Amino acid sequence: MTRLNVGDILEGRYRIDQPIARGGMSTVYRCVDMRLGRAVAAKVMDERYHDDPVFVTRFEREARAMAQLSHPNLVAVHDFSADGLPIYLIMELITGGTLRELLAERGPMPPHAAAGVMHSVLAGLTEVHHAGLVHRDIKPDNVLITDNHRVKVGDFGLVRSAKAEHDSSGQIVGTVSYLSPEQVTGADITPASDVYSAGIVLFELLTGTVPFHGETPLAHATARVHADVVAPSSRIEGVPMLFDALVATATARQPAERFADAGEFLDALDDVSRELQLPQFTVPVPRNSAAARTAAVPTDFSGAGNTRVFEATSTIPAPQAPTRETRVEPRNDVFLPPAAPVNPPAPSPAVAEPSAPLPPAGAEEEPEERPLSNRSAIALVGFLVLVGLATLAVAVAAWWFGSGEYGTWPILWRPY
Repeated sequence: MTRLNVGDILEGRYRIDQPIARGGMSTVYRCVDMRLGRAVAAKVMDERYHDDPVFVTRFEREARAMAQLSHPNLVAVHDFSADGLPIYLIMELITGGTLRELLAERGPMPPHAAAGVMHSVLAGLTEVHHAGLVHRDIKPDNVLITDNHRVKVGDFGLVRSAKAEHDSSGQIVGTVSYLSPEQVTGADITPASDVYSAGIVLFELLTGTVPFHGETPLAHATARVHADVVAPSSRIEGVPMLFDALVATATARQPAERFADAGEFLDALDDVSRELQLPQFTVPVPRNSAAARTAAVPTDFSGAGNTRVFEATSTIPAPQAPTRETRVEPRNDVFLPPAAPVNPPAPSPAVAEPSAPLPPAGAEEEPEERPLSNRSAIALVGFLVLVGLATLAVAVAAWWFGSGEYGTWPILWRPY
């Protein structure tokens, strides 16, 4: 088994800080990302499977599937490496625990609590199904709870495309208690297969047990092929009939009789919650979890953030503004620092110019002569017109009185 020691560094970036959990195929460590200065989780494949193309392909498929998914109820993936040894996956660090650990601490949940947990599980699983993927391993161990009470689906080690051909190897892949009938028989795997597993999880949240058992793993697996899941209310009191109906539909033996995908299951669950007026539920964080025990040991961030990722930013002095004596020529070296500025010639001593003679005391200043404007010319023409009209009027009056015809009006114009 691949055992990394505290302080070991993966590919010069991820420093092993503390082990979190060990499984049959891999070990999960808390690590420090030395480049970004943050705590992450590293899932490191056991060295026994490095030469097995099936397990390596599964590991790569898990990394790629998680990388293309982004949802608050899914564990995020940050990095992956299969170029050398060890093969590892860098993920979001969950410091709370698993749904399995919460069930071990508190036992069966009341309906409103089970509905609260399953709402988050199905919301994350809906994103998986919308991406055309099937998880194939939905179970309480793969449902994680963060330290801020958020539920996330993780561990995509068995994920497959919904359009992939079924496995003809004859092997049953998955966790026996949560297998769908088609996973046992080797039929096509669809999102409805995940719906079945999620229905088993809901059954377990309500009752504290799984519906099927067997003396051998094979007997346990084949039991669901020949029998239906019993109603949760037959195992424990206080389960409403609407929850019995939810479990019955989700775990129907024929995939066509189930909810088609997690989205349909989620809609039905929300309808039941509204019908029963179930209160909101904050999922508690497991107290005695492996992640909590690891979190009790402070993360060593010493030396983090010292890796140099980008070239340091430099300041280039701005070119000197051209003066009247400077002739600006086009330049091809605009990305090079400008040459040192040439010192301008020292200014010659200032020579005082003779000032204009002051006017004698008491002398009046001549008014400043203003140029004629268009307005002045118009005013002058108007004045001359008025003078002409006045002169004409005086001449007519003189003629009138002099001619002795002042008793009649002079005829200035005649009609045609």
